[in-house]
Amino acid sequence: MSGDNYHFGDSVSMNGGIGNTGIVKNQVTPAQTSPELEAALRQLVELLTELRAQVPPARAQSLDEALPDIASPAVEPQQRHRALLAVAGIAATVGAVGQPVIEAVNSVLALLGG
Repeated sequence: MSGDNYHFGDSVSMNGGIGNTGIVKNQVTPAQTSPELEAALRQLVELLTELRAQVPPARAQSLDEALPDIASPAVEPQQRHRALLAVAGIAATVGAVGQPVIEAVNSVLALLGG
């Protein structure tokens, strides 16, 4: 085990002394969300919680899996978009009971610009 290397956190390699750019973090800072978007997301989460109780277990599990990507402010935009489309698809399959969720998803997508 004497040759194993373990790195935690930032790692910097300097080769020569010319043209070094310093530490490149490659970290994404969560974007600030508008109060309207935060309110729309809260409403959507409430509606998803209500819908979850009215769908079969497999669909409820899919809602559970998508919920963190919808509710978290630190999630990548593309990941949130996929989660929104997934819950809209589930809501569409359950008819009228899912209509409020579809409308809430459309509102969130409009606020996100997509």
